[in-house]
Amino acid sequence: MLVRVSPKFIKSYRRLPEKIKKQAKEKQIIFKEDPFDCRLKLHKLAGKQKEYWAFSVNHSYRIKLVYLSDGEVLFLDIGTHSIYN
Repeated sequence: MLVRVSPKFIKSYRRLPEKIKKQAKEKQIIFKEDPFDCRLKLHKLAGKQKEYWAFSVNHSYRIKLVYLSDGEVLFLDIGTHSIYN
């Protein structure tokens, strides 16, 4: 799985606490190996964001993404549920 990151993702990532950054890196490794691993809780968003997906970093934090092509994704943002707004 080829993962690209948006400028917004980079900006949001830099602002995270170190503990969350570490958890996010671990989940990104899992995502690259198997995007549908049950530990990620990958889900398609609904409503106005129906073209996007998200997976859990932990109970509070999520990574929002979009599939670009077969085997390629773009991480759009990382943060709490507020990234859905």
